[in-house]
Amino acid sequence: MSPKLTDYARLMRLDRPIGIYLLLWPTLWALWFAAGGPPSLRVFVVFVLGTVLMRSAGCAINDYADKDFDPHVARTRERPLAAGRVRPREALALFAWVCLVALALLLSLRNLQVVLWSVPAVILAAAYPFMKRWISIPQAVLGLAFSWGIPMAFAAVRPEVDWALALPLMVANIAWVIAYDTWYAMVDLEDDIKIGVKSSAILFGRHARLVIALLQGGALLLLIQLGLNTGRGVFYEAGIAVAAMLAVYQQWITRGREPARCFQAFLNNHWFGAAIFIGLALDYVQRA
Repeated sequence: MSPKLTDYARLMRLDRPIGIYLLLWPTLWALWFAAGGPPSLRVFVVFVLGTVLMRSAGCAINDYADKDFDPHVARTRERPLAAGRVRPREALALFAWVCLVALALLLSLRNLQVVLWSVPAVILAAAYPFMKRWISIPQAVLGLAFSWGIPMAFAAVRPEVDWALALPLMVANIAWVIAYDTWYAMVDLEDDIKIGVKSSAILFGRHARLVIALLQGGALLLLIQLGLNTGRGVFYEAGIAVAAMLAVYQQWITRGREPARCFQAFLNNHWFGAAIFIGLALDYVQRA
């Protein structure tokens, strides 16, 4: 691969797939709840590939928005845009092209409702990186962006979105996103204070770990209630239990708030989402 293509791949964080997983798991929760089990292969493939594409587009526009900040943050100064290996207009063009490819994928479903639901998804993905300048908890906007695949999933397999299921899933996911992205923000806490950007880690301050625990606990309670409302069984409950143990483990390893431990807690979160999905999928297999 040429150096330029390598830089484009790194700009889209294809070498760091953790963000793909964090976006993918709640989308798959929604597909399985909406379809009452596995969705059609076409819908599954479109949503998996769409997740990869939209996360990639989000990373490109994020680095464009942060082009004046990233060179001053130890963790991000070697990113392609911050290091000057990719120009800002290239990042914008990459964002646009990847969004167009994602749109082409959605059009293959021949479902106007899903296409219409995708418009706010793109707006949220583009807006989130700029929220660090304006609101104290930009992670809430990220949570909404990372949750927009939920109503899209319902729209893909049902005549209309079932908000009795979709809304609790969205609220649970938003809480989870704020929680894990606060771990991420705690890694850059000192740099963010110096350069003047806002984050939930700064807002929550010394109470950050407590707020994270409350957010993860609230997300789990909502997922438990969804399981009760839809008659989920022991495998789903086991997935919830594993996710809860992972949340406790994250609290334990970050008790000293060391940046490296906070980053590890952030990375561990994709297993939280995976545990819930695996439990949900196995529950439907058992009932098939």
